[in-house]
Amino acid sequence: MNVSLAKDLSVYQLVMGVQVPPKPLSLSPATLLSLVRAQIDLLIEQQIAATLWVKLPPEKIWQSELARYQSSVGASSLIYTCQIDDNGKGRAGEDEGGGEENTPSSPSSSSSPHHLTVHLPPDSQLRRENFLMVLSPQFCSLILAHRPLKKRKNQISTKVNTNKNQPLLIITTVEGRVIQQVLDGIQKAIAPESSPIVPADFICPTVPQGALMTQLFAKQLLRQDEINRQIITARTTKLQQLNQELHDKEQLQDEYLKNLCQELRTPLTHMKTALSLLNSPNLKPPQRQRYLQMLNTQCDQQNSLITGLLELLQLERNLEGTALESVRLSDIVPGVVSTYQPLAQEKGIMLAYTVPTELPSIWCVSGGLRQIVISLLHNSIKFTPNGGEVWVRARLQGDYVQLEFRDPGIGIAESEIPKIFDRFYRVRAAATEDYGGAGLGLTIVQQLLLRCGGSISVKSKLYEGSTFTVQLATVNNPPRAIAIQKE
Repeated sequence: MNVSLAKDLSVYQLVMGVQVPPKPLSLSPATLLSLVRAQIDLLIEQQIAATLWVKLPPEKIWQSELARYQSSVGASSLIYTCQIDDNGKGRAGEDEGGGEENTPSSPSSSSSPHHLTVHLPPDSQLRRENFLMVLSPQFCSLILAHRPLKKRKNQISTKVNTNKNQPLLIITTVEGRVIQQVLDGIQKAIAPESSPIVPADFICPTVPQGALMTQLFAKQLLRQDEINRQIITARTTKLQQLNQELHDKEQLQDEYLKNLCQELRTPLTHMKTALSLLNSPNLKPPQRQRYLQMLNTQCDQQNSLITGLLELLQLERNLEGTALESVRLSDIVPGVVSTYQPLAQEKGIMLAYTVPTELPSIWCVSGGLRQIVISLLHNSIKFTPNGGEVWVRARLQGDYVQLEFRDPGIGIAESEIPKIFDRFYRVRAAATEDYGGAGLGLTIVQQLLLRCGGSISVKSKLYEGSTFTVQLATVNNPPRAIAIQKE
């Protein structure tokens, strides 16, 4: 059976066109679901064989109610399911109640002689409406949900608001005069070539039996209570998750402040010790020089820590809104390597690089690539003993440019590798060795790479050296966030 309806049909307008129409209430989609479920409960309990006219969201939670009724009442029922014909365009997101009407059929088989599809044109006014109309000699009812067009200042938009949590204008009625008006309107809107729908002599009962109404109200209360409990449970779970996230965030902040205080206290303790020793009257010149050098070193350490902290805070505050720019490695790496050549020569380290000029440009935040190269190259030189070789190599790997920093330095113990990007963490080759620094360089590198869709991996063995490999997206590859990898 083929049934089609005219595009100008609106159940909501038909209802509002009766004399003294029922008043619509602004309710949630969850309330609409509870009303539908209560209606189906009553039909199943009383085994009322009815003709149903429906237009509900395509999600399983809605369609399962129709399947539940049909499986219980069986062949004595008839269901007309209204469906927008989008002609394969995949027009989605305009269906009522939070669904996307982009599937050609509902979960119930439209090929069944007791379940028929009613075709609606793509621009049908019913696109903004959902309804369940029950037609039987014992009981008639209508549940209707209408989502108004989104209003804008000084104008009305033709765009439908599809927010799932947006309140709906819901009408529920058992008045025969209202339901008969809707039925008559549907019959007039049926295309001439369509088959007839209900018997021509069918008339809605004016008022349903009192016992049926009492049972319906009871079931509506039960279903609404069930929906409310589900909503409360979901909200409680969400609040618990938010509380846990806040708790975890507070713990991280406490740990951060604890580490920060410890890092600030350590240089101050060393400086206070040196100052007290300098006051000794029996201090010899070599000792005085050693303590003065200690003061100078610890002041540098304190300055490095404060500078690194300020840089990290500024980076975290501004990084999200910082635009990415196109930059070539061959414009950055040679200059940074030249800057570090005097330091490498002073330590007897051979410093070299290989960066082909034909490499494509990559995405990075403004100034970010230079900062990454400086930080990783500085670490390679700092942890490499005299006579070592430090290499910087770049090459193309698919949609990424790979930048590698290799050194034969002190290496990183396997247990330390997962910690090297943590704030204030500094690698120590032995308990008595301290290579200085604020322990923030790799943290900053990590933040920069996450912003520009890059990644970094680390391979290292203690006393054998380390290799840091950075991948940066080329300009032809849209940048995306990539997790830090540690090997």
